[in-house]
This record gives sequence, structure tokens and C-alpha cells, in this order.
Amino acid sequence: MTKSINIPIIKVPHTAHIEALNPHYTSEQKAVVKDKIKRLLKEQDAVLVAHYYVERDLQELAEETGGYVSDSLDMAKFGNEHPAKTLIVAGVRFMGETAKILNPEKRVLMPTLEAECSLDLECPADQFIPFCDENPDRTVVVYSNTSAEVKARADYVVTSSIAVDLVTWLHQQGKKILWAPDKHLGNYIQRLTGADMLRWQAACVVHDEFKSRALGHLIEKYPDAGILVHPESPEEIIKLADAVGSTSQLIKAAQTLPQQRFIVATDNGIFYKMQQAAPGKVFIAAPTMGEGATCTSCAHCPWMAMNGLHNLLKVLESGGNEIFVEESIRVQALRSTQRMLDFAKMRRG
Repeated sequence: MTKSINIPIIKVPHTAHIEALNPHYTSEQKAVVKDKIKRLLKEQDAVLVAHYYVERDLQELAEETGGYVSDSLDMAKFGNEHPAKTLIVAGVRFMGETAKILNPEKRVLMPTLEAECSLDLECPADQFIPFCDENPDRTVVVYSNTSAEVKARADYVVTSSIAVDLVTWLHQQGKKILWAPDKHLGNYIQRLTGADMLRWQAACVVHDEFKSRALGHLIEKYPDAGILVHPESPEEIIKLADAVGSTSQLIKAAQTLPQQRFIVATDNGIFYKMQQAAPGKVFIAAPTMGEGATCTSCAHCPWMAMNGLHNLLKVLESGGNEIFVEESIRVQALRSTQRMLDFAKMRRG
């Protein structure tokens, strides 16, 4: 079930332009910067948590300094369990907010506060909350790629790894769902669960660009390749997949599936962890070029690309870019997030 929703028109930066603006270090310069960052992390009792989609240097640095590389929720959970007083979140803004929601007593900093998410921007709270109020009979389930204010209005927050299971559970109880924001993930969940879902119509700027015709040509070129697809991708891309799943699930698929070559339909920042999990295997980015293509992202999020060693060092030196969440909103957002965590625990049990 869908309904006409006025999705805001957002300005999306081009990844290539962002990457051109970032400083390019020699190996010697990079070593000096990394040494400074390591020293400041230690001095400030800080730990670096990085998303799978940020640049390889940041993922490596997180691992080298006792930090963590994962998806947004696991990043926040790691921060909650780690004794460090300061969390440095390399990712996009909602990830910093999620870390603050789960860790109110800690200082949460980000290399840049300009790093947004198209799903978050296309689901503003001032439009989403009235939409929920117009549909009071529905259980509100929102993806983690949303603002703290949207999470505060939700009944449940989900990640892509648990969304199908949670909606199935609600559907079995006869619940009708209001889903936001990703239309492709919402459609995927609805197809698998058969739930009655009123769906917001936003899309991820990276996954929405994958082109099925161009992917078909790539499959013809590499017929032995496995196809790994994130469910934020369009349905015609998902139909071609050997495995569909969250970032962590796709990394696991790369490790366990027998193919030695994979075409991957998600942000190519994930290749770093895929290559760790499956050394010797070959990973190819699914095409964003082809009929109707603009290649704004070219398989790498422009906002993720804003994170780098240069602004990580700057934020450690300045103490700027701190994340704050109003306490009343944080408490409400924690409620919907905790419900997901409780469901995950119940499912494991």
C-alpha cells in the first residue's frame, strides 16, 4: 500500500567533487597524520568507530587503535560497551546521533557535521510526524537512517539485518505498518512478509543509482560471479542477486559463498572488510552508469567521502563537531531503539 508523499528535493553533492577536495597525502605524510591521531585518541580517552562505507584509511585506523568498524547500530553499541569517555564517529550525522542516543554520558564527536544521508534528508520530522498522526492505526517502523526526531516518533527502529524479521513478527500479530524512509527496502520487506505497509518514498543516493541493464551486461561478462545486493537497491537489481542482505550479511556471504568473484551492489567502501573476510576473492562494483544514469555517487556515498584523516585530526585538535540530542527526544528515540534491541535479544533466545 502506498500513498502520495511529497518528498523534499535535496541537493546531493557529487562524490568525485568531494574526493577531489580532500587532501591527498604521500605515504610519509599519511604516517605522520596517523601517528598524531593515535596520540590524541590516547590522550583524550577517545575511541574511533567507523562505518563500513568510509575510506579505507579510517577503517584501518579504527582497527589499529582498538576501535571498531561496523554498521551504525553496532558502532553505537560498541561505544556503549567501551570504557572510553569520547566516541569519534566516522560516518554520517544520524550515526553520530545514534551513538549519542545510546551513550548520553559520553562526548560524541564527528570528523564533519556536513555528512548527511539522503534517506534522512528526504524524511524530515516536520513532514513525517504529521503523516504518522494521520495514520494512528499503524505501528510506525523506521530505518536507522533517520534523524533522532523521526526515531522519537517511531514505535520501532530497525536495521536492514533485522527489518524483515521484526515486520514479520508484527504482521503475525495483525499489525498494520507505517514504514519509513527507504522505498526500496520497504518494498523488499513487503514482498517477503505480505504485511500491510504504508511506505514513505525516499531512496538512498547510492543504491538507487544501480542500473539493471548495465548489471546484466556485467553478468554476461563475468558469468561465474556471485551477485551481492543490499535491499536498499531497486527491485530489478534485487531480482538478479545471489544474496540480499545488510552490510554485515553481505560480508558474510562473500566469505561463505563458493564464487571467487563477486559483483557488489552497495557502497564500495565495504570492499575493505570484504577483502579481509575473503582474501583472494575479487570484488567488482555494480554499475551506476547506463540508461538514465547520472552517476552522482558512482557507488560511493558523497557524504561518507567527506570523512578523512584530515578532518579527523582537526576535530581531535579542536574538540569541535560535537553531537547533541535534546534529552526529551533522546529518551523517546531510545525507547524505539531499545524495542529493536529487545526483539533481537528475544530472537536470539
